[in-house]
Parts: sequence; structure tokens; C-alpha cells
Amino acid sequence: MAEITAEAVRALRELTDLPMMECKKALAEAAGDQEKAVKILRERVKGLQVKLADRMTSEGRVASLAKPDGSAAVLVEVRCESAPVAKSEGFLLLCDQLTKQLLNGPGAKTVDELMAQPCPDKPGVSIKDLYDEVVNKIRENIVISRILKIDGPVAAYTHHDGTLGVLFQAQGTGKNEILRDVAMHIAALSPKVCLPENLEESKVNAEREKLLAEARATGKPENILAKMVDGKMRIFFSGEGVLTAQPFAKDDSKSVEQALAGAGYKASGFTRWRLGKD
Repeated sequence: MAEITAEAVRALRELTDLPMMECKKALAEAAGDQEKAVKILRERVKGLQVKLADRMTSEGRVASLAKPDGSAAVLVEVRCESAPVAKSEGFLLLCDQLTKQLLNGPGAKTVDELMAQPCPDKPGVSIKDLYDEVVNKIRENIVISRILKIDGPVAAYTHHDGTLGVLFQAQGTGKNEILRDVAMHIAALSPKVCLPENLEESKVNAEREKLLAEARATGKPENILAKMVDGKMRIFFSGEGVLTAQPFAKDDSKSVEQALAGAGYKASGFTRWRLGKD
């Protein structure tokens, strides 16, 4: 029979918050194996959760979902400890229920508020209940770190590896496909801001004055200088990471602004979340 040390009992107690005698019995049955002892205690104590809050959560998923008509979309970031768990059935189900409820439910300003709401596809079960079930089964720290819901017209996109999510918001009416294409563009090309007016005004003015001086030095007529400057400013804006000025990834003969205008839209803003990054 394996020796059950006081340190092993204390460690299991800190993990489970159960009495020391219960922990000692479970360890004895498990021949000193802490993992097996936890399984034994789970069978005996309904709703048991091990303490996981201090473990690092560097893996996970940025889940997204949009309504078919583009009238609203959501992002939810859920973190865990390991890559296999981020791809596991239970973890993905949790992400799925979080995004569905946030999108189609009454809304939520905080994670706690969302957790108290029901699971869309599991009658009688709250999202907190599902969260507890997943944590107890997986035994990893899982953190729902941030949530966001935006009204449309809007499109959502999550990169295939789950570590990057985008919401792109626009004004106008047209086919939703272009909005999703722009969301994918944002994921791939990492613009810094949406519109030229989002840049620092003094920097834009300084660049325009510099380009105007260069244009005047060519000796060309005054009436074409503005067009020369405007053309170079578009290049400047693209280089500064302005979304609307970038060549559109799906058709680089057009800017993003031109592609949107051709479909009846004008860009309003975007949110780009990289897992674990602010």
C-alpha cells in the first residue's frame, strides 16, 4: 500500500476544499495518485470543482457569430491552458453556446451576466452550469475573458486556427458577402485604423503640406496640384494602415473603400481580437 504523506493530503485539500479525512481516504484508494483521487472525489461529491484559477491560460479561441441578415454580430474570447483542450468537443460547445446566447438573447454587458443566462441548445441548463460541467470534465482553467456585441450592418470572421476574430461594421445596404470579405481582409492585413480621420490630425496635415510643396516644385499648373496630392495621400494612408485606403485583398485593383462603395456600403469601424492580446 502506497504511503500517503501529509503533504499529499494537504495538496489535495487545497485543490478541492474538501475535509482532510476525505482527501486522505481518496488518496489511499488511488494508491497516492492525485489525479485518480480527484476522480474518486468527483464521484462522491456532486459539483466538485478543483481550484484552477491560478493556472496560466495562453490557449483558447476567439469565437464569432453573426446573424444571417448582418443585423448584429458577436465576439467571445475563451481561454484555456492547452491547445488540445481548445479543440475539444466540450470547449467548442461552450464557445458555441456563449456566442449563440450573446447574439440571440437579451444581451449582456458583463461575462457574469451572460453566464447566468440559459444555453440556447440545452433546455434547463444555464451557461454557468455548462461551464462547470466542462471544467469538471477537462480539469483545466477556463476563462471567458471578454465579450462584445455590435449592431449591423456587420460581419464576423474567425481565423481557421481560432486565435483571431474580427467584427467589421459598415453603413448602407447591399449584399452581406462584401462585409465578410472585408472582415477576412482585416484578419489578414492587420489595418491599424478604419478611416483616414482616425489618424492623428497633425500628422496627416504635415504630410499633406509636404506633398503639396513637392507638387508645387514640379512647376505644374495649380489646378492639377490637388489631384497629385490626393493620389499620394491615398498611398500615405495605405502605408499608415488605414483600412479603407488599403488595396482590397480579394481584388487589389480596388481599394477597400472602392470595393465597399461598389456594393453600397461605407466602412464605419472594426474590432480585431488576437487571443490573449488587448
